[in-house]
Amino acid sequence: MQFRQQALAKLQSPEELDLPVRFARPQGWLVLSVTVVVMAAASVWAVTGSVASTVTAPAVLTHGQGSYVLQSPVSGQVTAVLAEQGERLAADAPVLKVRTAKGETVVRTVAAGRVNALAATMGAIIQTGANVASVEKVAGAKDPLFATVYVPAENAATIPDDAAVDLTVQSVPTQEYGVLRGHVKKVDRNAQTPQQISAFLGDNQLGEQFTKDGRPVAVLVRLDRSSGTKSGYKWSSDKGPPFRLDSMTMASGSIRMADERPIDWLLP
Repeated sequence: MQFRQQALAKLQSPEELDLPVRFARPQGWLVLSVTVVVMAAASVWAVTGSVASTVTAPAVLTHGQGSYVLQSPVSGQVTAVLAEQGERLAADAPVLKVRTAKGETVVRTVAAGRVNALAATMGAIIQTGANVASVEKVAGAKDPLFATVYVPAENAATIPDDAAVDLTVQSVPTQEYGVLRGHVKKVDRNAQTPQQISAFLGDNQLGEQFTKDGRPVAVLVRLDRSSGTKSGYKWSSDKGPPFRLDSMTMASGSIRMADERPIDWLLP
């Protein structure tokens, strides 16, 4: 009780009533001012600023028209292989000779193109419908390369027209020569099945590989041309690799999506 009376007496002392009340130290006002400025700047950036994002997906370099798998129309034994891998053939050009029960038959190309792979060998026994070759549809030696990027279906709808694309090519050391530049030319409307991808690329394994996580959408990418590089295309480095690019080369494509305002992330 005695201590309480002493405390009350001290508070009622005239000397104490004359002292100013200190609400905050100068350092506190500084911290508060900086916090207000930062929050104001963040609010302005959220409304007027933008954030760039990308989607990365597997890609293949092709000549744009795709490939087809040549199948044998007959059963029999291969007696001659008339084409070579990498050779350009006209439409209806001979590829194989097959001896059947009714005589010898020549297996021919369906359309003009470049032979990517030969599955049949001399002496092999093949059945009707067997895959004997993969042929890429190419009209001429100077046909430009394109890239087909297989993007997850949920990302395809937001890809802008003519979006910039960076392609990391498996056969090109990225640290030394950089990435291949391109722009989106076309986005397919429908997701691709394994059979559609296999038919376009002429490779059943790629059809299964690109659809293992779901059916993707094919995005056709036009490669940027350059007269100052050996490959004939534009790279993030000055010269790019000292060799030309081949079709059916695997790559990874990074597509720049439409810029988003940060405030859109908070809105429903």
